[in-house]
Amino acid sequence: MAERYGVMPGHGQGVLLLHGLMRTSCSMLPVAGYLRKQGYVVENIGYPSTSAPIEDLVRKTVPPAVNRLRERRVQCIHAVTHSMGGVLLRSYMHDEGIDTFGRAVMLCPPNQGSEVVDALSGFAWFRKLYGPAGLQLSTGPASFVNSLPGVDFPVGVITGNRPATPLFSRCFRGENDGKVAVERSRVSGEQAHLVLPYGHSFIMFHRPVLEQVLHFLQQGCFAPVQNNGA
Repeated sequence: MAERYGVMPGHGQGVLLLHGLMRTSCSMLPVAGYLRKQGYVVENIGYPSTSAPIEDLVRKTVPPAVNRLRERRVQCIHAVTHSMGGVLLRSYMHDEGIDTFGRAVMLCPPNQGSEVVDALSGFAWFRKLYGPAGLQLSTGPASFVNSLPGVDFPVGVITGNRPATPLFSRCFRGENDGKVAVERSRVSGEQAHLVLPYGHSFIMFHRPVLEQVLHFLQQGCFAPVQNNGA
């Protein structure tokens, strides 16, 4: 039900949006617009994802955005992330946390790293293009992403298994979204995990994904899906 007694379901609730590596806040506009229509207060953050290590990006980016949501007197703060944005959220929640946190949906997160980084990080062009943060997303046990603990807040993961192009297909042995293996999108402590037939880069542009994001923010679970590719 979209409304009850004239109050939208997201009324009084804030949502922090964190885009991925080599993207901008524009990539999250479909999520921002959809959630605003549902009554949520949305903070769509842009940050220079290739300019610094993840720790620095988190410190410079997330606290000011959280404060802006608090200034708007929201009752709780949710989060929706894409790709590396999920790693930023995990890092911030581990180090700082949000006392009024609600739920988080991570879209195509490299929670256990990406084989693409393993395959290409030895090339100078890759290091220059993707920056320090990109190099922290390898699958090695000592990588930054794998040094983070599991989550202790409500998280639902949505990932894809239909790469838009076969460009990096040789990097993977199993299902993947073109950038992240399905199994490596998982994180210890997650409440739900959903695989949909989309690719990594534009998964947030699909209506079924947006509907599942909303369902998890409201219910703490994903809606049943037939033939989702899981």
